[in-house]
Amino acid sequence: MRKNIKLTAFAAASAALALGLTACGSSSDPSSTKADGGKVDESKPLVIAASPSPHADILNFVKDKLAAKEGLKLEVKEFTDYVLPNTATEQGQVDGNYFQHKPYLDDFNKKNGTHIVPVVNVHLEPLGLYSKKVKALADIKAGQTIAVPNDTTNEGRALQLLAANNLITLKEGVGTGAKLSDITDKKGLEFKELEAATVPRALNDVDAAVINGNYALEAKLAPAKDALVLEKAEGNPYANFLAVKAGNEKDPRIEKLAKLLNSDEVKKFIEDKYQGSVVPAFGAPAA
Repeated sequence: MRKNIKLTAFAAASAALALGLTACGSSSDPSSTKADGGKVDESKPLVIAASPSPHADILNFVKDKLAAKEGLKLEVKEFTDYVLPNTATEQGQVDGNYFQHKPYLDDFNKKNGTHIVPVVNVHLEPLGLYSKKVKALADIKAGQTIAVPNDTTNEGRALQLLAANNLITLKEGVGTGAKLSDITDKKGLEFKELEAATVPRALNDVDAAVINGNYALEAKLAPAKDALVLEKAEGNPYANFLAVKAGNEKDPRIEKLAKLLNSDEVKKFIEDKYQGSVVPAFGAPAA
């Protein structure tokens, strides 16, 4: 996830995004209101920001196969970073987003003063440890280097994965906010902190790397087959969900999309397409 974005780059991206999107209009239904008090025009397309894979793939399946039956016009806008989808949602340039988990959203809202809230869980992408230099977890030895994501939530998540597999020891109670400074025993390993999106490209330069599920898929890695070890799905707090700006949860278009994202058809699509590399997370509370 990107930690820093220059103001000029952000402004340019925001302006370009704004030019490409249709603003919400009014509606004859007084119960259909937006966070700013304006009325929802249900005839307008619902615009959702998403990471390319698997989020946009899942949304495009809904758009192509399911949305018309519900009278939903869905537009998917792809983003390759973890900042603009939330800022665009906060500013009303998109109607919602689908790319993140709750620990990341909580951290983002706190740091940026935004008001994004989860609507419904959709899937989990197990975080994994990958390598092009060793074949098994037992082959990772002192003196080797492991790359980890450098953003707050995913670095903590990565370190917890390493600790759970006895590659490092962490201070007690540090939880998902763990940092490199919380490692009490590195067991001779070295660590390289990188932006999450760039970690797959570092696989040739390090001995192993902890990679987010969506970036693993984009890098043509098959988590269920290629990872040395994967997070366990049971009880995992990192389900990815549909999110909106607070106050927009009852937008009828959002309610239709939430229903479709938790449908049997989407469940089957996820299971068939990703073969365990992405798993449905229906039923677990998003908040």
